[in-house]
Amino acid sequence: MTDTLAAAPPAAPRPPDAPRTLPVPRDPRAPYRAGSWAAIIGVLVVLHLLAFQATDFRPEKLVTGATGMMNFLSEAIPPDLSPEVLRSGLTGALTTLWVGLLGTTISVPFALLLAVFAARTTAPNRFVYQAARGILSFFRAVPDIVFALIFVTAVGLGPFAGVLALICHNTGVMGKLWAEAMEDVDPGPEQALRTTGASRWQVVANATIPGVLPQLTGLLLYRFDVNVRSSLVLGLVGAGGIGLLINKSIKTFQFDEMLTYLIIILIVIVLVDLASSWIRKRL
Repeated sequence: MTDTLAAAPPAAPRPPDAPRTLPVPRDPRAPYRAGSWAAIIGVLVVLHLLAFQATDFRPEKLVTGATGMMNFLSEAIPPDLSPEVLRSGLTGALTTLWVGLLGTTISVPFALLLAVFAARTTAPNRFVYQAARGILSFFRAVPDIVFALIFVTAVGLGPFAGVLALICHNTGVMGKLWAEAMEDVDPGPEQALRTTGASRWQVVANATIPGVLPQLTGLLLYRFDVNVRSSLVLGLVGAGGIGLLINKSIKTFQFDEMLTYLIIILIVIVLVDLASSWIRKRL
């Protein structure tokens, strides 16, 4: 046996450039992350259980109420396509469209001014920045339907109250979105203008806004889509448009008329979506 071991050939030397397999270092934060995810999932489960209980979420009620739903559908189908209903539905749909349009466009100067003051890169000082952010937060926090109820008591029933409500709410939402877009703009052109002695407003007008104009336009079109849908809901509280006709038909149990109005507003919303998509592709 000794002779056999002595006769064994020596092991081949390891090439100097051969890759070495190193042990994968263990992340010391892995147990902490696993525990954090377990805690988050547990909290979400508890919150959902509380939400189910608070909202009386019972899917089985849909089964027991199937008869009522079928009766409702049987009264709504077929829709009422009489000329008088179609004429009033088209008129209401156009009013809803005009409310969404004016609520979007009239809010542009207010949203743009507040966005300039609410962006860190364009605000003159911290006090103005915080004040503009507070105003935008207020307009954004109050739902448009609440604004509509307030303006209905001030100017009466009709689409004018809906336009005012959308102006207020859309100013808050669009101002915040535009301010965030201005904060992400390329700082190069702004710095170049500042070095030449340009004023703050010259920098905003010639560098900031042109740099984010495509984003601002895209966000404006998105808000127009949302406002057209919102104007439908505002009509349910007396702000005019086809929403008012839907509310009236429900209260008078004219469900076939209601279905006609829903079909009309669906067509209008689809056309608005197609037009917005066409414009976005050409920006």
